[in-house]
Amino acid sequence: MEASRKDLYYKISWISNIIKNGLFWYGIRNKLGKIGFDFMPYYWEIGYIEIEPPKIRGDELKYQLSIFGEKEITFIKKNVIGIDHKDLMNDLKNGDTCLGFKNGEEISAYSFIKHQAFSFRGINFEIKPSEGYVHSTYTFEAHRGRSLAPYLRYKSYEYLKDKDIDKYYSISEYFNKPTLQYKQKLKVKPLKLYLSVILFKKWVYNFTLKSY
Repeated sequence: MEASRKDLYYKISWISNIIKNGLFWYGIRNKLGKIGFDFMPYYWEIGYIEIEPPKIRGDELKYQLSIFGEKEITFIKKNVIGIDHKDLMNDLKNGDTCLGFKNGEEISAYSFIKHQAFSFRGINFEIKPSEGYVHSTYTFEAHRGRSLAPYLRYKSYEYLKDKDIDKYYSISEYFNKPTLQYKQKLKVKPLKLYLSVILFKKWVYNFTLKSY
């Protein structure tokens, strides 16, 4: 009985959160993916370091930029629901940079920057030495609503500027409205709109819907 109540609470919370955050179709897409019909429209985007510093809600001095290692990644894997499919520890060991904010000892937000070529849903993307690919950005629930994601991306730009990295690629799902909104604040521009189709985890198809 207790397990059933927890399952019901989780489902209600899931539905409530996706509607509240403008993620209804994003949630539906994820549910369809779990039964073998994985349709994902997404943007391949580019951003540059020459942007105005984003403002956050609250005292920015409370959020200190940190380089995350295995200790922080272990905590993230244990405490973020829905990232079981992401091998963040392997990303770290393969040379990705993980930067994040801490409020005291508490992790507030994090993001990964990849420095080498990679494959995403059957498409190969090249990354030059002066470029990076930003992925897996996440803000913990207790720290949402403060515009930490764009602020973290800006601080990451600052950190990597000394390494001569000044151009950043990223991917945004078409139905993920919160992500698209914060990318607009950073003047991230779409280059391509793709449609990726994976059927029953076996057949992979990719289509270019639009070039910008």
